[in-house]
Amino acid sequence: MSTTHSDRLRALLEPLIAAQGLDLEEIEVASVGRKRVLRVVVDSDEGADLDQVADVSRALSETLDETDAMGEGEYTLEVGTPGAERPLTEPRHYERATGRLAKLQLNDGAELVARILAVDETGVDLEVPGVKGRKPTARRAEFADIAKARVEIEFNRKDKKEEEA
Repeated sequence: MSTTHSDRLRALLEPLIAAQGLDLEEIEVASVGRKRVLRVVVDSDEGADLDQVADVSRALSETLDETDAMGEGEYTLEVGTPGAERPLTEPRHYERATGRLAKLQLNDGAELVARILAVDETGVDLEVPGVKGRKPTARRAEFADIAKARVEIEFNRKDKKEEEA
């Protein structure tokens, strides 16, 4: 998808998504055989439930049918939420992952697995788990120093309510 087409779709769809209280995270147009698929990923600080995704899907479908944004020919609209191991690319993604374990790849080549404790406009405060009985240590990572980051799946993670009890 060309940048112009992507920008045009984003300008058309983002206000509709924002009206539902969600953020537009990603737009992708892919060709599947002779058909095209428009994938739209939405999210919010509280997450997006199935009803919200359905409402957004209907609103987007109506608008796309009324305009020529997708051009002539058939296409399939898929609206969903980010996966569990989504990349963290925006400060709001880190904010939404506060309390979660993340794997960060730093610009200097170092890798770091740590829990996100706090986020501000310039970076994240982390807690690096202790190894072999050592206590966890605090660390700061500036967004400018992070090449890639992704939430790690934790199968045995204690719920916040369990920790407070």
